Amino acid sequence: MSCPFLTRLSHSYVKNYAPLLLNMYGSQCPVISRSINHMSTDNQKTQENITDHIETAVSKCPFLKEVTSAVKELKGQDIIEVNYDSKTNEEVFPYNNFFHQQIIKKKKEHSYRIFKKVNRLAGPGEFPKALEYTSGEKPITVWCSNDYLGMSCHPLVKNEVRNALERYGSGAGGTRNISGNSTLHEDLEKTLAQLHEKDGALLFTSCFVANDTTLFTLAKALPGCHIFSDAGNHASMIQGIKNSQVPKHIFKHNDPEHLEELLKKIDVNVPKIVAFETVHSMTGAVCPLEELCDIAHKYGALTFVDEVHAVGLYGEHGAGIGERDHVMHKMDMISGTLGKAFGNIGGYVAGNGVLIDMIRSYGAGFIFTTSLPPTVLAGAKKAIEILASDEGRTLRQKHQENVQYLRAQLLKNGLPVEHTPSHIIPIKIGDPMQCTAVSDALIRDKGHYIQAINFPTVARGQEKLRLAPTPHHTKEMMDQLVTDLKQVWQDLNLPLNGLQCEKECKFCQKPILFKYYELRDRCTIPNCPQILAMA
Repeated sequence: MSCPFLTRLSHSYVKNYAPLLLNMYGSQCPVISRSINHMSTDNQKTQENITDHIETAVSKCPFLKEVTSAVKELKGQDIIEVNYDSKTNEEVFPYNNFFHQQIIKKKKEHSYRIFKKVNRLAGPGEFPKALEYTSGEKPITVWCSNDYLGMSCHPLVKNEVRNALERYGSGAGGTRNISGNSTLHEDLEKTLAQLHEKDGALLFTSCFVANDTTLFTLAKALPGCHIFSDAGNHASMIQGIKNSQVPKHIFKHNDPEHLEELLKKIDVNVPKIVAFETVHSMTGAVCPLEELCDIAHKYGALTFVDEVHAVGLYGEHGAGIGERDHVMHKMDMISGTLGKAFGNIGGYVAGNGVLIDMIRSYGAGFIFTTSLPPTVLAGAKKAIEILASDEGRTLRQKHQENVQYLRAQLLKNGLPVEHTPSHIIPIKIGDPMQCTAVSDALIRDKGHYIQAINFPTVARGQEKLRLAPTPHHTKEMMDQLVTDLKQVWQDLNLPLNGLQCEKECKFCQKPILFKYYELRDRCTIPNCPQILAMA
């Protein structure tokens, strides 16, 4: 049997940081806590006696037996108290001790991240399967990937990547200004501009960089600019806004009235940017897009709209919520990603020609970064073309059918699903330890991978599982997931209390969460269980 506190850490880490680990985990371990407590009550004990206590504890601990030599070298004071603020050399700052202190802080608040070792499979018929390596190699099913439609393993996309690799090589060669520009860059940007019905588009290495660079560059360039930011915005937008150091105003999440209240306070002639997302990545909320755009324009602001979790998934050609709701012409700047529904990597912004040229000319995050490689450019372009076709429309319809089916089955079994009008299905837990426990049990015992979402990705108290079923998950797979998840839930004594918010929840969505007859007319799913439940 392995130690539940230390088995996730490598042996080399334990050997190097044994004092730190004993100080952190000793009080939680039933084997060694008694010895540590005993040492703590008598600081006058000899080093020999302390070493005896350590060796006794180690002899009973199956994991620490493997690092006995490291533990024997410990001094009693290291175990009883680790003083991270003290300096080992008066002239040198104790860098490593400081770094350890920061990591301990994360672990104590249960926001320290331990990555699961998962290799997703891309062979014919294998998606959404993967291999997981916690205790040897074993097959699992992935339920939390942002590869929403499986385009990363689409045969035509893979073939384009393969051809680009053989013809152009694996790298771009540098920044586009020096050696990295190509017809592949220009063709992909033209495709993206056409997708969003804009004059131009600009590629970045990620959408984080696209958001950060664009908002920072515009805010710094526009004289006296004010930025109005949705409270639920992604960290990439927050960073660009924060770094620009221009006046910022935060409006309540998806709340047009609050936005208007704030905009009224600033002269209409002052340059302004209103920044928000269409589909919120963690809650699945969908913004009141047209209303937010109209209010922004009413008070002389530009709109910056993040469609990262919507591109490929909504609209006739997969351009996002803007296309679905026929309001792309009201979106001054659109940012999107190539790394989610389009199955590759990279980000972009789209807008009118002069605005895009401005970012191209002044944006440091674009100018000074090695550009995307040929393989990514070719694969992304092919994925966009597929999702703009009839095949893409079929995939989107099947995707929505699966989302509706899985959500309905989860609710039917009493699992605490948060209501959302999008493809993201959040299951609220509200406790980081319990959230991690559910995720760990699912992958370890049941073969389902659903990552626990804890702080800082979500606020404390909002910890959740985030499911994202794809068109390639079968009903049998979804039924098995629900059965297994409910069993884990009950094994951990968690409550089965059903829907976590009202269907008209303002946080999820306000005007886009249409009344029954409006949703009924928009829904393409025959006998949709969600629509029937509202009737």
